Amino acid sequence: MDVASIPRFIRNALDRPGSVGIGAFQRVAAQAGAREDRFRDLAELPRPTLDDLADFCAIAREAARRTIDMRPFDVQLVGALALLSGHVAEMATGEGKTLSGAIAAAGHALRGKRVHVISVNDYLARRDAEWMGPFYEALGVSVGWVGQSSTPEERREAYARDVTYASVSEAGFDVLRDRMATSAADLIVPEPSVAVIDEADSVLVDEARVPLVLAGAADPGADAPEAAELVRRLSKGYHYELDEQGRNVFLTTKGTDAVEKALGGINLYESPDELTRINLALHAHALLTRDVDYLVRDGRVQLISQSRGRVATLQRWPDGLQAAVEAKEALPASETGEILDSITVQGLIRRYPEICGMTGTAVAVEEQLREFYGLKVAVIPPNRPCVRVDEPDRVYGTVTDKERALVDEIAKVHEAGRPVLVGTLDVSESERLAEGLRAEGLSCVVLNAKNDAEEAAIIAEAGARGAITVSTQMAGRGTDIRLGEGVAELGGLYVIGAGRHPSSRLDDQLRGRAGRQGDPGGSVFLVSLEDDLIAQHAAGEALPPADQDGVVRHKRAGWIVGHAQRVAEGANLEIHRNTWRYTRLLELQRGQVLEQRDKVLHGESAADALARARPERWKELTESAGEKVLGEAARQIVLYHLDRCWTEYLGFMSDVREGIHLRALGHRLRPLDEFHREAVAAYRRLEDEVARRSVETFENAVITEDGLDPLGTGLARPTSTWTYMVQENPFGDAFDRVLRRLGSTGGGRRRSGEEE
Repeated sequence: MDVASIPRFIRNALDRPGSVGIGAFQRVAAQAGAREDRFRDLAELPRPTLDDLADFCAIAREAARRTIDMRPFDVQLVGALALLSGHVAEMATGEGKTLSGAIAAAGHALRGKRVHVISVNDYLARRDAEWMGPFYEALGVSVGWVGQSSTPEERREAYARDVTYASVSEAGFDVLRDRMATSAADLIVPEPSVAVIDEADSVLVDEARVPLVLAGAADPGADAPEAAELVRRLSKGYHYELDEQGRNVFLTTKGTDAVEKALGGINLYESPDELTRINLALHAHALLTRDVDYLVRDGRVQLISQSRGRVATLQRWPDGLQAAVEAKEALPASETGEILDSITVQGLIRRYPEICGMTGTAVAVEEQLREFYGLKVAVIPPNRPCVRVDEPDRVYGTVTDKERALVDEIAKVHEAGRPVLVGTLDVSESERLAEGLRAEGLSCVVLNAKNDAEEAAIIAEAGARGAITVSTQMAGRGTDIRLGEGVAELGGLYVIGAGRHPSSRLDDQLRGRAGRQGDPGGSVFLVSLEDDLIAQHAAGEALPPADQDGVVRHKRAGWIVGHAQRVAEGANLEIHRNTWRYTRLLELQRGQVLEQRDKVLHGESAADALARARPERWKELTESAGEKVLGEAARQIVLYHLDRCWTEYLGFMSDVREGIHLRALGHRLRPLDEFHREAVAAYRRLEDEVARRSVETFENAVITEDGLDPLGTGLARPTSTWTYMVQENPFGDAFDRVLRRLGSTGGGRRRSGEEE
């Protein structure tokens, strides 16, 4: 049977993870090696084309050697070819992904495509653009970069280059700003063509459901402090309880009675606003932990990225929860406002007709890469075999035993002079471990979200003889750890994981800090059966006992740890799917709105529509103001109402999303079906409302030969806008679970005035 005749979904099911064949890429790399001498003696390199891939690779190799003193290995060329073919290349730490990405980006640009290289932060975007700049120049490809401090003109200039480096947040914020432009001359981002994603698993999976937000019109949450003070007086186990996974909190009957009494005897379950306010305060109080989920720094709450261990710059929770956490910490409410528009990271990346990427850990998320982006993974072998020694997990009965063993293990390895990198699960654990080490007379450097500004400098020294570095996950990602003099003879860098992460990828990334480019190295994970991973995802399992030294040697211990991690990964995948189910329709609707907006912005559709709707008024104003002025006034009127109605629609659908489970519970309906039904009906109303408001404004507006007065016509836009990222569903699908619990905890409780 011809493979092409097999239905696509069956072919996908039969594909093995990382099964993209790289044989053809390897043959091209070998051919490039045979032609290398042909270009080495040329005074000036020819501008390559992609007609002959072997020639392109040979020229790119020579250009890199001349300009940045790096000769790409064959495996780097193979990785670049995988990217040029539209795949995600899995390349181990230290294998030179940055150069492979630059070769691929140059290749796409030489095909006449505009390329955006998307990184995880501004530092890497600028570093890589400047580092690879001479290489691009040698190939006749222009390059630029965008950062948080870039001006609109600098952004416009950077996006005009053949290749533009930008962090995922800045690229998204620029798209959102363009969506509010009132003149074609104000647009910054050109039509997307190719996205080359650095750290693809982080961007495409870990941050996929994060919404990027453009907001205006400040409106602080004034009621949050009162709710925070109320829940501080509640007792765990009496007034409220946590679910078995510790990811949701709910009031008991006693707690509900106490809250209702404190609020003046109301019926809480018949007061949706009060119920939401109390639930938000309770979540902030019971489920969000300082120095684990967030920091308080410079008088502000700063979120910590769970996948990176860094402060999540510009990131916040949805406004109600953000205000609740600020009230919990007795901080003034930060600026909040009306959401003018938003886009998820997944929605942003899916705008690109062509997507490719690179990372050290892609196979583990190939199912998601294929399901959400249509991408496959090409596993690129290392240039030199990995000789790192990965020891089996050491499992302990309690956290106390584990932390004691951590200090002992670090001291033992350090005594020989071997550098140690310890990966902790959160900020508080890293500082607790550092304190334990200091008590034993051991000096260490701590790298966590509290000092992430020194990240590159700290991680670059982690391979020095005798160094002890305590780091949260995944601090230092994107920076190589090079071994100091004599360290290889000691066994190389030794990585210790202070517990398993909810994702095996994060464990693999931590291990990958050691053993780069064939260097010696070692790794081991110390796990406690009291760790959150076990408590949340293996709560029903019978835990084997520990021996007298605190170690659990029963073979079932390892199975429980692996089982908990697999359950966590499955839960996170379902959260990703569920979030996308709720946002996919909104993304499609936004695409339709943008099509209309582009016609208004670049053409005469607004003028044509209003002239048809009110021909006499149009004729009258044409005579007094002139057709050109009137056409621009019509454009501004329709753009304003299109944007305003979309903003109101987003607010309405946000309210629907938060309350959909209460409605669904009452009528035994599927929440997603109800959400879609509301979205379709509300979107139809939006289209009608834009037309109605535009005509009404046109009838009453004062339009002179000087144009339209936005203030006098009630079309004033926000005087300032601001951007941020929302840490949506910080407890998985928290609101879903909260509202589900109401059906069981609220249904049988005694109501005010009822008899028992």
